[in-house]
Amino acid sequence: MSLRGFNALMFLVDDVAAATEWYTEFLGAPPVFTRPGRGGRTIYAKFAVGEDQHELALADSSRAPEGRPAGPGGAVVHWSVDDVEATLARLTSMGAREYVPVTPHGPFVTAIVVDPFGNLLGLHGVLATPHYSDEDLAPARTS
Repeated sequence: MSLRGFNALMFLVDDVAAATEWYTEFLGAPPVFTRPGRGGRTIYAKFAVGEDQHELALADSSRAPEGRPAGPGGAVVHWSVDDVEATLARLTSMGAREYVPVTPHGPFVTAIVVDPFGNLLGLHGVLATPHYSDEDLAPARTS
């Protein structure tokens, strides 16, 4: 048995409706699916993100495993963006908090924010720099 690929990223939040509004504004599109719970309160929302339509899900924090530590933590998924600094600026203007500043890693640059709901959101982009060419970014060739 082996991993077959990324299926969904789930963020646990205390207020799914508020998180849905925030992510709708950030992503520029509403969720593709929502599930109401008791009293009609939204308990789950699913977004299709990017060209490959990866799933970003927002679920009520009552689904959290017992003993989940307080504060940001866990796995960080870095989403590909065209401009890390501009995306970071937009996210912080929307109330996200910078967690790891813009950091170059060779031809790549990353940053991490904590969204207003306590989840880590990573950003990943390619640096526009004269030190790296398109050839440097191409997959290695085998002979």
